[in-house]
Amino acid sequence: MLARRLRKLNDLETGLGGAIAVMTSEIGRLEKSILLAKAEATAATQALAEEIERAKQERAFWMLQQKFAEPGPQRSNRLQRRRRREGAVVDA
Repeated sequence: MLARRLRKLNDLETGLGGAIAVMTSEIGRLEKSILLAKAEATAATQALAEEIERAKQERAFWMLQQKFAEPGPQRSNRLQRRRRREGAVVDA
């Protein structure tokens, strides 16, 4: 009687053996999915880091352009004061 119950329990289609086989295949499938998700997250992180670096470079370039652009009112006033001190003629 015990042997018969063990056979039913270990049956690969309806018993505990079948449940274990299904769970084993699901674990394998989930492991593959996790590895794929990890690879995609790593790629997305790398792309984001590159985008951030490019944005920093563009900002630095823009700041340099602003620094060396036409003098604004404050810079223009400072230049005029310095020219007066040095005795140069001020263009109006």
